This record gives sequence, C-alpha cells and structure tokens, in this order.
Amino acid sequence: MQTSEDFLAKTKPIAPERSKSFNVQESFEREIKGFDAKNPPKQELIDTCVHCGFCLATCPSYRVIGKEMDSPRGRIYLMNAINQGEAALEEATTQHFDSCLGCLACVTTCPSGVQYDKLIAATRPQVERNQPRSLPDRLIRTLIFNLFPYPNRLRTLLPLFWFYQKFGLQKLVRQSGLLPKLFPRLAAMESILPEITADSLQDNLPEIIPAQGKKRYRVGLILGCVQRLFFSSVNEATIRVLTANGCEVVIPKNQGCCAALPAHQGQEEQARVLARQMIDSFAQTEVDAVIINAAGCGHTLKEYGHILADDPEYLGKAKAFANKVKDIQEFLAKVGLTAKLSPLTEGELKIAYQDACHLLHGQKISLQPRQLLAQIPGVTLKEPVDAALCCGSAGVYNMLQPEVADELGQQKVTNLLNTGADLIASSNPGCSLQIKKHLRLKNKVIPLMHPMELLDYSIRGMKLNL
Repeated sequence: MQTSEDFLAKTKPIAPERSKSFNVQESFEREIKGFDAKNPPKQELIDTCVHCGFCLATCPSYRVIGKEMDSPRGRIYLMNAINQGEAALEEATTQHFDSCLGCLACVTTCPSGVQYDKLIAATRPQVERNQPRSLPDRLIRTLIFNLFPYPNRLRTLLPLFWFYQKFGLQKLVRQSGLLPKLFPRLAAMESILPEITADSLQDNLPEIIPAQGKKRYRVGLILGCVQRLFFSSVNEATIRVLTANGCEVVIPKNQGCCAALPAHQGQEEQARVLARQMIDSFAQTEVDAVIINAAGCGHTLKEYGHILADDPEYLGKAKAFANKVKDIQEFLAKVGLTAKLSPLTEGELKIAYQDACHLLHGQKISLQPRQLLAQIPGVTLKEPVDAALCCGSAGVYNMLQPEVADELGQQKVTNLLNTGADLIASSNPGCSLQIKKHLRLKNKVIPLMHPMELLDYSIRGMKLNL
C-alpha cells in the first residue's frame, strides 16, 4: 500500500542538471506552485489531524481506489505539503482532491474533530484557479456548470430528451455500447437520465398555497433544479404534506439554484451569485422557515454564511437566511404531524431508508426521517449494511468520476436489496438517480420514493401498487 511519505517523496520536484541556458533555481521555484493567497486551507485546521487513520474505513474513495492519497488523511498530508512548499499544486496532486466525493463521512468519524469539510472547501477553489484542466475536462465542466444550475436552460432541452426516449433512440444508444467507449463522461450523464414526462415540462405552481385548517406556520419552499424538473411529484407531495399539517406555503417565482453544484466543485463566484439571488428571492416573504426537500441543496443553503463570508453586504443576510433553512423532515419532526396517517398497503410494508450523505453527515439528520416513516401504520424499517457509505452520486461526481461512482453505486444497491425491503426511500434526487441506474443495471425492479411521497400517500389514504 502506498503511504503518504512515499507519495510525497515521488512528487517533490527534482532540480535538473545545470546547463548554460537553464537556471536551476528558477526552474525549481517554478515547479513548486503552491496555493495562492486567497483563502488557502488553514494550517491550524490541517494541524488538528493526528493521522490516526479512523477516516480510512469510512472514506468511499479510499475504499474503491485503495491509495492513501485518495483518503482524507492523505489529502491533508498533501495540503500540508503544498503549504510547506514540499509538493506542488499540479495534476499529480490535484487528482487526489478531485477523487474526493465530499460526502463528509470522515467528519462524522474523526475522533479529533478535524474539520475536513472546511479544508476541502478551501482547496477546491484553489484547484480551479491554479490548475489548468485538460480540454475534455474543461468541456464537460463547462457543460455541467452552464446547464444544471439553471433550470430554465435545462427545461428547454426536455423536449429533446423526451423525443430521445419515446422514439427508441435511448434504447438503441444503450444497446450499442459505443457511448461509454467514446465519451465515458457523456455516457455517465446519459445513464442517469430519468424518464421525461409531461409533468417535467410544467411550471405552474402558485406562489402562495393556503394551509388546511388552522394555520400553524408560514413556510417558504425551495423547488431545486433537478428536483423541480425530474422529480416534480416530490415537490407536489411536499406541498400537500405541509398544507395538511397546517402550513401556508410560499413559493417565490424568481428563485433559482441553491448553488450546491458550483459550491461543491470550487466554482466560488458562480456559487456566490446564485446564493445572493436565492436570498433576494425570499427577502420579503416573512416566512417562519425556508423548507428544502433535497439533501445536497439543504447542506449548501445552511452554508450561505460561509459562501458569502467575504461579502459584507450579504453576510448578515446570508446568516439570517441559513438560520431559517430546514430540511422538510427536520422541520416536520420538530413541529409534529397533525394529519391522520393511514396504512400504505394491506399488510406489512418493509422500507429501506437510504441515508443521503449531505443529510446524514452534512446536516446531522438521521433519526428524523426514520421517525416520520415509522409513524405510518404498517411500516417496518430495514437497515442496510454500510448505511452511511456514499452511493457515488455526490452532486456531479458520478459524471466526473464515473468509474469510482459506479463501484459505489453497485455496492449501495446490493446492500439495499439485501435488506429484503419492498421499497426504498431516498431524500435526495442525485441519490435517487444513482440508485435507479444501478437497480436497472442489475435488472431489479423495486419502487423508490421520497419520504414526502410516502407521507402524502398516507395522509390521502392512498394505497401503493407494489
């Protein structure tokens, strides 16, 4: 097994032999390209790591790749080496930062309280500013960051996706097997494309939806990007559950992306612009809470104080906004359900709840979803092995690092199937797309629903068709 010391020894620049036209000192200094002065990973945070190795067992990239430098401990070694001028910020080192899923399992596990989330969040913008990408990498990242955070742009492509699916082109492309060989990252994007329906093309939710019965709270709802287009039924179910439990729901029409995708990949300025827009869209709503039903979005929304830390005009607004953000399950577990719940099936219903990393590790929300689901009559929860292990979606990781993501997706689906559950509950659209992909690849048919869809069915007295 490669150790951190072995790697650093290999990556230290070696001065070339002297020649008349070659300045050894200038070459050596040019080779050592470190972090720039803009918010590098803080040395005091790096120094809290005692290199105990507890993080290795919980790190999904280390589990798949098996190299020390593709673990949190190894990446912290690299950050320290770059800070100390012992290693360069170059492809040999940045590839190990890119391999991180950002699942934050190491933060949960670390007995020393190392804030790896802050370290990797500081490192990724450094990589984006200082390390040139290859042409294929630049192209796929340009496509991702100019499309996915902009639901209106993505919506214009939905008719093409619908045509691609309904007229047999998708089946033909997948059967040919050529796309993964020619364009593996495009193939990874195509492989998680959900079914396009008429609901995906609609955008007709009212701005204010009244509570049923006595109003207990006034809440705002963030629709998300992928969620509003490909999982509109989840948003509709969330609205019905909220209103059935005495909440007036406000949906600002001018809301955009939460900034999760660019924030997780070091696209600082884009993340700041999107965060400001989101804050402004809720500025005059006077809501008690801002509700989100997608785990990755929720984690980023709660980090607005960090994302806008250098913006004196918005910092106070960002902190106030973040304090109001609540995951839907977090919110409902706290305020309590008032609507009557009915069984979803005639007999026992076994549900495997899938922990989304940014809900479990990022927001420390684990019991609340299980508590809500357990209130539905007839439900039995089944816990999978390695429940805390990332499924490999991780925002856009499954498009940028498809091989590692596929290995993790296979493990996750195997563990979920081994529970013997009748249904999988998932609280994040990215996780849902990843799990559905690997269920399809295993030729397994098992329903996957958001917990809000299950609560909505139960409140309305509807039965599942399993």
